[in-house]
Amino acid sequence: MTEGSPVDSTANIPVGASASKSVVVTRDMTVAHFHADMPEVYGTPMMIYLMEVAAADAIAKYLPQGWGSVGAVVNVKHLAATPVGFTVTARAEVVSVNDRLVNFIVEAHDGVEKIGEGTHTRSVINLERFELRFRAKAGQKR
Repeated sequence: MTEGSPVDSTANIPVGASASKSVVVTRDMTVAHFHADMPEVYGTPMMIYLMEVAAADAIAKYLPQGWGSVGAVVNVKHLAATPVGFTVTARAEVVSVNDRLVNFIVEAHDGVEKIGEGTHTRSVINLERFELRFRAKAGQKR
C-alpha cells in the first residue's frame, strides 16, 4: 500500500477501542419539537447522532493527521422513550476493521434503562480529498 492509503489510516485502530458521549435531553431534541402533535420524548435521529459521535470519538486518536471518519451504515433499534431532562449516554465499541471501514456495536442508556442498541459502520476518509470532492459536487448543482 502507498503511504496515506485508507488501509494505512486504519492500521492502528484496535478492536475494543471505545468511547461514550452524553447529552441532557432538551425539548429541541424531542419529536414534539418537529411535530407538535407528538410526545416530548428524545428523538431517534438524535440518539443515532449521539451514537455516531461516540463512534467517531472512539477512533479519532488512532487516525493519522488529516484523516477523519464519516457515517456509512446505521442499524439501530430505539427501545424506550426518554423524557426531557434525562441524561442519555451513548457508547460505541470497535468490533472489526476492514480496509477503510470500521464496525461498531452501539448502545444508548438514559440512566433508567437501555434505550437503543445496534451496529454502526464508519468510513475513514482523507479530509482534504473528501472536501475537494464535495466542493466539486456542490459546484455542479443546477
